[in-house]
Amino acid sequence: MEPRILVLDGNQRASLAAVRSLGEKKLWVAAGDSSDRCMAGLSRFCQTSITYPDPFESPRAFFDDILRQIRELNISFLLPISEATTYVILQYRDELPTNLTLPFPQTEAVEQLANKNKLFKFASEQGIPTPDTIFCESVEDGLQAIMSIHVYPIVLKPAKSRILLSDQIVSTRVITAYSREQAASLLKENKFFAFPYSIQSFVEGEGQGVFALFNQGSPVCYFSHRRLREKPPSGGVSVLSESAPLNESLRASAEKLLSKANWHGVAMVEYRVSEDGVGYLMEVNPRFWGSLQLAIDSGIDFPWWLYLVSTGNAVPQVEYRYRRLRWILGDLDRLLIILKSPRSKYPNRNKLIEIMRFLKPNLTTRHEVNRIRDLKPFLFEVKQYLRALRG
Repeated sequence: MEPRILVLDGNQRASLAAVRSLGEKKLWVAAGDSSDRCMAGLSRFCQTSITYPDPFESPRAFFDDILRQIRELNISFLLPISEATTYVILQYRDELPTNLTLPFPQTEAVEQLANKNKLFKFASEQGIPTPDTIFCESVEDGLQAIMSIHVYPIVLKPAKSRILLSDQIVSTRVITAYSREQAASLLKENKFFAFPYSIQSFVEGEGQGVFALFNQGSPVCYFSHRRLREKPPSGGVSVLSESAPLNESLRASAEKLLSKANWHGVAMVEYRVSEDGVGYLMEVNPRFWGSLQLAIDSGIDFPWWLYLVSTGNAVPQVEYRYRRLRWILGDLDRLLIILKSPRSKYPNRNKLIEIMRFLKPNLTTRHEVNRIRDLKPFLFEVKQYLRALRG
């Protein structure tokens, strides 16, 4: 029977990259999202598009609808992209059809790495450097812990970025506190600190990541990139990036961690590298990342290779090449943030120079969404962007 693939979270750029990657291999690919239309669903490589209930508002209704559509479309390979859809699918994975391939290890293995409290305990056992960490289960635990902390800033880090409850998904965020008073206030103000979290020392340094694909505990390939521009400019989502050589120390650390966890599938392992070169583990995301298209353009076709290893097929030889990738609307957003902000907020950003950098052509840079052979997703993104600006 012809394989039939369903990619979720169709308005994510990683979803579009996955649909393009798999569709170009002549595979039958569908895309889904909780909104009526989505970028990935408009790709010429997408055979059909579906809509499902918002998993944040009703996780069970979302899963029941996905299950129905899997059966109606005869889906044989399911690929959730975001943490929200991934966690719900994994929660109810025992109800999925037995002939469906879900490219993840056992749910316990995902929890061991995706739950930051469990991750840091596990990493410490493996001798992988982590920030100094205090584990907390409640607001009261944190308030008591900060009384013995004298060096600031500190990082308040929820165990999960998405907390799955029976009737909703709660979003959390990592917060830096610069004083004991601010830490206490943040703990009291944010309701998600009622769930497990950690308090960590702040590590000065540069953020670096290792992107990996594993097959039943064995590494298949790695990738690394360098962020050249981010939105917001102080640090965030990559809007201009380039492929970069792997940091061998970080690769070895990621391999040790993922091998010990008997990992299967893709993972993004994030580090903060201090001035003395030590890579401190920050988190592991068991899913595809925003700039996935850069890896594909660089010859590391993660979606295709994930499909191959998950269906018992061999992966072709790597043909690595240097590439740059630009998310043009994200880059425009970044420029507007700088232009609208007072000079004191970004003192090192000359507004005229930033405009010139934005407009300067670079023929070696590829665009993440706008591609000549597949323009509809970009036109849709532009319409959504203009609507948001007016709104």
